[in-house]
Amino acid sequence: MSSGTALRDYLVAVGLAGVVASARERSLGRYRLFAARDPRVLIGIDPQGAWSERDLVRLMAGKCGVSDDPRCVSGHDVIDPELTVAALDTFAARVRDVARRRAPVLFGTGHPHRLIGFYAGLAHAMSAAGCEILTPAQGRCVDITTRFGLRTCSLDYVQGVGLVRESGGERPGCAPGAHTHSPLPVRLALDAAAGGGGPLPELVVGDHGWVCGAGQLGFEAIGLADTDDPALFVGEAEGVVSVAVPVDDGVRSDYYTPLTRYVLNRACLSQ
Repeated sequence: MSSGTALRDYLVAVGLAGVVASARERSLGRYRLFAARDPRVLIGIDPQGAWSERDLVRLMAGKCGVSDDPRCVSGHDVIDPELTVAALDTFAARVRDVARRRAPVLFGTGHPHRLIGFYAGLAHAMSAAGCEILTPAQGRCVDITTRFGLRTCSLDYVQGVGLVRESGGERPGCAPGAHTHSPLPVRLALDAAAGGGGPLPELVVGDHGWVCGAGQLGFEAIGLADTDDPALFVGEAEGVVSVAVPVDDGVRSDYYTPLTRYVLNRACLSQ
């Protein structure tokens, strides 16, 4: 899928953009938590601005296309597919530039059940172009606070994409891994890369805490984000995150395959 028009139609047809599954109530609740500086919603970002809930609604309207009407407090959120395509074009340009330099890249996801295929396709193509796909701190443990309490997880990589597994869970090297918003996995990975004397990534690609945590540490970071994840868009607005692509991050995993193809085509990395 090489044309922006075709991609826009596809995004709406499968619910990646247009009217999406994300509930307006949940998004507004997370904007309130972000305004209160709740670390569960900051996911690694240390905002410089004084972001109120109203500020965040305006920002998300501009970045994603959600309603900026304060009276809209229920129903489904809306993502403007034009904004998604424009952000994917910028995302692809960063992938292209890094691939041309054959620079090292780190991939990671907090949504392995849904998004690992999207990132794995990019990792494969960038590796073929000569980029080193980094896998630092594989197998190391990290304690992550979840809604079920503190959980000890291990860092793993599947097809070059970082993720975490709860201890005693799945076998290393096998999908899918655990869902997390935490920035701790990327901090662990970057600390291991720096301490091991190996290369540091020139680009971090992912979502949730992988992007926010890396960007806050000064690494260039790009990724996907839903309407209820304001941290990536605040990070982009403040120059901490390079590109945040607005897209529903909870649809079927195979629905993201055309996005991978589109990015690789735009980045001149089509296989």
